Amino acid sequence: MTRVAIFASGNGSNAENIIQYFRHSPQISFELILCNHPKATVLERADRLQIPTRIFNRQEFYHGNEILQLLQNKSIDLIILAGFMWLIPSNIITAFPQKIINIHPALLPKYGGKGMYGDFVHQAVSRAGETSTGITIHYVNENYDEGGIIFQKSINIEKGEQPLSIAKKIHALEYQYFPVVIEQLIKEKK
Repeated sequence: MTRVAIFASGNGSNAENIIQYFRHSPQISFELILCNHPKATVLERADRLQIPTRIFNRQEFYHGNEILQLLQNKSIDLIILAGFMWLIPSNIITAFPQKIINIHPALLPKYGGKGMYGDFVHQAVSRAGETSTGITIHYVNENYDEGGIIFQKSINIEKGEQPLSIAKKIHALEYQYFPVVIEQLIKEKK
């Protein structure tokens, strides 16, 4: 069985979608949802889904080993970032090589890096007059959005399409493909 921890910062719709996808699967166990915002909606979702949570602050995350030790004590095999906005510290990356994955709402390397998340990405795509965009699922390294690409899926958008419309299309792609790619990764690692 693959033991999974999810890091999330906000709403948690991707986290819930992933958990629901694997609800009846004996191959995966969601051990923990970690969050850096005490009032994030993902915590309510985790409670409803009966997944333990751990809230942490910047000091704990970047200047201690508590979070790393928690992941190791839970024997975590895979870490999924689902709307988590902080850069993962090197101690966790070193302890979990090629075992941390993220989803980004654009076709990397375009529209990636610090400050490029959520609506900021969709606004930039719209402003640039792009005719396509998509999602990228990638491994996490020490830099924002620079880890090895696992999967990309593109969609067409209309010239001048508004960020809200782009966001809806991107969310649909995320919900459709993120759990499937996770499932494939788990099968490949066995």
